[in-house]
Amino acid sequence: MVATAGSRLWRVWLAWRFRFWQRRRHRRLVLERVQGHPLVVLPETFNPSLFFSSELLAGVLPSVVMPGARILDMGTGTGIQALVAASLGAHVVAVDLVPDACRCARINALLNRCECQIDVRQGDLFAPVMGEQFELVLFNPPYYRGRPLSDWEHAWRSADVLDRFAAGLRDVLAPGGRAILVVSSATAGIHDALHGHALRSRVLLEKSQPSEQFAILEWMPASEGAQ
Repeated sequence: MVATAGSRLWRVWLAWRFRFWQRRRHRRLVLERVQGHPLVVLPETFNPSLFFSSELLAGVLPSVVMPGARILDMGTGTGIQALVAASLGAHVVAVDLVPDACRCARINALLNRCECQIDVRQGDLFAPVMGEQFELVLFNPPYYRGRPLSDWEHAWRSADVLDRFAAGLRDVLAPGGRAILVVSSATAGIHDALHGHALRSRVLLEKSQPSEQFAILEWMPASEGAQ
């Protein structure tokens, strides 16, 4: 009961924090700084500084990105994961379904002088990289099921994106390659995506908030005979 009451209070506090201090930075043209990188955020683009997941994923990249690696940043948004990976010496293809997000990522690549290392492409999931392979795939997927009602909601909702991501992952992974995802206790469809497409998962990092738990997961093709 104490934990439930604490969770409710935390959700109320988050709602009030957003209403009084963060609303003016949501769906607005703003300049943020994440992991030391200045970021222009366009109105139809997910603002990574307002939520936990983007910074959590960016924070683990120094431990998983190798200089010279070829990396796919799926659902790039502002391009923050691509920028961090590029600053670590990787070559990044950054993909997003939303045209405004692609424009935003290109602006931020120029702003951070990484335009030679980041190739931004617009399209649905793996369609823009068909026939290519990567040592590492990064993804901060939508956490909630449902049909997006506007461009900015693609960062939050999808009917099937995690399952389709799992279905196409093997084709874009180079030998020994892996995907790194940030998920939360609210993320729907993780178990079905893994087992439906013969992938195995390993937890790299966990972080708890009073009302939600986050995890960095490593996904790889399951070895023959793995459960």
